[in-house]
Order: sequence, then C-alpha cells, then structure tokens
Amino acid sequence: MNYKKLTKAEEEIMHLIWDHGPTTVSALIDRMDEPHPPHSTISSIVRILEKKEFLNHKAYGRTYEYYPLIAKVEYSKFSIKRIVSNYFEGSMNELVSFLVKENDLSLKDLSQVIDQLSEEEKS
Repeated sequence: MNYKKLTKAEEEIMHLIWDHGPTTVSALIDRMDEPHPPHSTISSIVRILEKKEFLNHKAYGRTYEYYPLIAKVEYSKFSIKRIVSNYFEGSMNELVSFLVKENDLSLKDLSQVIDQLSEEEKS
C-alpha cells in the first residue's frame, strides 16, 4: 500500500489511537500532555487523517468515534522502508551497520534479532 507521510502531530494522534483503540476527540485530548491543545486543533488533525485514509469514524448522534484503518505495524514497515530509502541508499545492511556503529544496537542485541528471525523462519 502507498501510504502518505504523516506530520509529527498526525503521527502523535495515530499512536494514541493505535495504543488505546477507538476514541473521540475529547478522549484524545484528555490523553495528551498539559497544556491540552484546543479541541478545534485536534478535530482538524483527525479530519486530515480521515482524508489521508488513516482513520474512519462511527457517528453516535453528534459524537464521532474514530478508529484506525491502518495497523501500526503496517505504518511502521512503511516508515522504516522510507528511512532506508532516503538515508541508507535502500540498503537494510547500511541501516543495521549504522545502528551498530552509533551504539543504538549492540552486537548482543543484533545476535538476538538474528536468532529470533531464524526461529521465525523455521516456523
């Protein structure tokens, strides 16, 4: 699927919905750090996310409950592929090498990932 890139604010809203499930704009605002943003701001971002086809809603009278159309794992895959393409010449090896060199991924962690992938491949 060809997803659109999310802004930082849009991504923050999506993470709240992915983590907490279907919700209203008021409930989203309650989960956000103080000072809470204006209702109109969050409502606008949610409508943009609907236009980008990340969210949809169910209407209960005048109350809208928003739910994700795209799973967090799917957007994560898209984001990582975009990072690899934009910063690592499309090479996952370059990404992993960068993470190890920058100490964001230890060799022990890398070994555990390889072991886990090997186990998943066997299944």
